[in-house]
Amino acid sequence: MVPIDRSRLAALLADEQAAYAAANPRSQELYAAAGNLFGRVPMTWMNKWSGGFPLYLDHARGARITDVDGHTYVDFALGDTAAMAGHSPEATIKAVATRYADQGGATTMLPTADAQWVGAELTARFRMPLWSFSLSATDANRWAIRLARLATGRPKILVFGYSYHGSVDEAFALAGPDGSTISRPGNVAPPVPVDLTTRAAVWNDLASVEAALQHEDVAAILTEPALTNIGIVLPEPGFMAGLRELATRYGALLMIDETHTFSAGWGGATTAWGLEPDIFVIGKSIGGGISCGAYGLSESVAGAVTRHTSSGEADIIDVGGVGGTLAGNALSLAAMRATLGEVLTPEAFERMIALATRFTEGVEASLAEFGLPWSIAQLGARAEYRFVSPAPRTGEEAAAAADDELDAYMHLAMCNRGILMTPFHNMALMCPDTTAEDVDRHTAAFREAVAALRS
Repeated sequence: MVPIDRSRLAALLADEQAAYAAANPRSQELYAAAGNLFGRVPMTWMNKWSGGFPLYLDHARGARITDVDGHTYVDFALGDTAAMAGHSPEATIKAVATRYADQGGATTMLPTADAQWVGAELTARFRMPLWSFSLSATDANRWAIRLARLATGRPKILVFGYSYHGSVDEAFALAGPDGSTISRPGNVAPPVPVDLTTRAAVWNDLASVEAALQHEDVAAILTEPALTNIGIVLPEPGFMAGLRELATRYGALLMIDETHTFSAGWGGATTAWGLEPDIFVIGKSIGGGISCGAYGLSESVAGAVTRHTSSGEADIIDVGGVGGTLAGNALSLAAMRATLGEVLTPEAFERMIALATRFTEGVEASLAEFGLPWSIAQLGARAEYRFVSPAPRTGEEAAAAADDELDAYMHLAMCNRGILMTPFHNMALMCPDTTAEDVDRHTAAFREAVAALRS
């Protein structure tokens, strides 16, 4: 395959940047006026958009976003998974309005019947018997890690290079030389050296996992079923089963984070692939856009935690560092019940996955037509292309394949043609409101953009 002409890429990128700036004057004005915001945005990652300033939201519904300049986009970013149910699904709107406006009491520190319904639904989907709630998967991971340490009496967490677990401190680690653990590039002021809290392994490399576990100080292996935030890196055959076997052999827990991989199906990759976690974490998508998260525990983990708390060694009710006053609030639980019960149904996943397959096939056709040395991976309702072929098999390989200039060009080319991709990477997610016409629109725009690279 012929490599990309970098001078042509630079010229095309400049054209797309100019078109973006010309088309979005109101967003640019709002960004320039946001002097009281750190980085001029509500959260600094919002500066990731490739045009020099972010688009500003006016309204969104289903698989569509309209910005303040009046442009409506097919949204494949979907809040980087948070809006997997689509923007403001009707069932969730009704449940939230009923809870907040009619019934009141969004945050009272009292449980509601919705909590047990959601817990039972999560058990049916992910096969974990006991659940607790948070406001994000990051919080769910943090609290579950504390419980894993309590249950095992061990201090460290094993993670994989470039695996995604929100802003959990232990997760920003890479495997270094000779089995050491080093901080991931860009990690902001870790509270302690990362090797004090974490051991790191290489994805799809069971030997590196076993070498880390042999120290017998790992409380839990924290992993996604597939890497997602560095591009989709799928597990090789036998890898996830190997993690389960190694965790059991060395006395560690297996903690699976499906915040992104819920796209694999109604029961996530855990059910689709027959995984057997001891602890399970999910967030973002299950509340239809309302802040929420959850973690599930096996009976044995819950029993170990209970023994330690009953003895007075730890306090998970008041001051032990687990939970928060807004966690498990009535509004979040109402949103989760409606979203899980009426929106993200088995039938919805069937349609979403079929559309992601259509999306993948459209990208593959253009890559073959123009001889581009890229690849695309699909994980249920989610698909993502990378600027390398064959597809990366580790997080480190995926990171090495990054190309900021191509990223910026492809994101702006899609945006200028009415399509939003996830700004952090080239991920596209289908929601229940996504249509075949939306996918075909992306296929045509993608073909136009890559054809320009070869002209």
